[in-house]
Order: sequence, then structure tokens, then C-alpha cells
Amino acid sequence: MSTPDFAKHGLLISPIENGTVIDHIKSGEALNVLRILGITGTTDKSLSIATNVQSSISEKKDIVKISNMELSKDDVNKIALIAPNATINIIRNYCVIEKIGVKIPDLLMGVIICSNPGCISNSNEPIDSKFEVVDGNLHCLYCDNIISSDIANHII
Repeated sequence: MSTPDFAKHGLLISPIENGTVIDHIKSGEALNVLRILGITGTTDKSLSIATNVQSSISEKKDIVKISNMELSKDDVNKIALIAPNATINIIRNYCVIEKIGVKIPDLLMGVIICSNPGCISNSNEPIDSKFEVVDGNLHCLYCDNIISSDIANHII
């Protein structure tokens, strides 16, 4: 019995005509990336999600393809928090026209919810949260609270 062709070369995900491919996501974070982008249920966008894919850069990675969507700078900054090694490929007419590496910004405004319920940014005051990134942790500039784990659940 011969081996099916896809078993020899891997199961391929069809290319997208226009949209975004987010590659080199930390393994297990693809669904958090979709949640951050507001894609949580039924959508009119075509999605491809690959998890725990072999990678030459890291042991395993996730990949997300989204048709007919390009990311805003805020979206890219949010993704950088949970996938600091991600690359974002902008696709037009089936070709990669731009490849962007993510970088965690030094200051995040209106992107993170402070975990301190008494923080002024969690009140009804008309202010955005403000966090600085210090040694991979998030430091609230209003109440000095530090968020060091489970960052994905604090992203707005």
C-alpha cells in the first residue's frame, strides 16, 4: 500500500488571496491571538489555525491565517505581548507584500486591564490604563501593580 502524498509532505493549508498570516506564535497561543483580534465566534473571514507545528526557530509554533483582514498597530502591539517572536505577513493577490516583526512597546496605553480592582484605571474615570514594560512584566503607572503572568487574560 502506498503512502498518501499529503503524508509524505504534510497536510497543506490553502493559501489566502488577501489578508494576514501571523507566524511564529508561541505554541498554544493561537486561540488567544484570535481572541485579542476579536475573532471569537462566527465570522465572515476565512480562518486557518495550525497549532504545535514543527519550527526551525523554536521547537513548536502556532500559525494563524485570516483572510481579508490587515492588523492595526494596536493589534500588533497586543500580539507582541503574548507572541514576542511572531512575524506578521500581509498578503495581497496571494503574495507576501510586507513582513513585519513584532516588538513589545515600552509604554502600553489602553491595551491592558489592571488586575488591581482599586486602580483608578478600573473606575469610571475617563482615563486609559498605562503600563510600562519592565523586564517582561507590566507595571501600572497609576497604582504600581505588577502583572507578571497570564498577560493574555489582561489584554483588552
